[in-house]
Amino acid sequence: MKSKNYQRTRKGGGRMARQTKCRRICCLPKSTLFQPDGQDSPRLVLNLDEVEALRLADLEGLDQDTAAARMEVSRATFQRILYSARRTVADALVNGKALELKGGRYVLAQDHCQCEQSCVNCQFQCERTDHHE
Repeated sequence: MKSKNYQRTRKGGGRMARQTKCRRICCLPKSTLFQPDGQDSPRLVLNLDEVEALRLADLEGLDQDTAAARMEVSRATFQRILYSARRTVADALVNGKALELKGGRYVLAQDHCQCEQSCVNCQFQCERTDHHE
């Protein structure tokens, strides 16, 4: 028998997309807005799961399999998140756009996140909380 997610259909008869699974992030960023000095530039949004992917891959230096396991997603999903994050950051840097870090579907880590460099910044939660935007 097919799963409920597969059987759901829209009014027009087309299938609904599967709901995005929340991604596990270690901590919230200390700053949420980066913009060029003295300019009121257009803002790009970098979701918090994208920030976490950048942190794990580029700051912590983890391979994609390990980083994906930390975020509780598949390696392919991690790769897509990382690609999107790098593209957004590159657009902001090259084209002088502001970068706002917010939103996405994520849960904050409940237990020790095993960060190599950022443990003092972790915000441990007693309850699992979904943050959607």
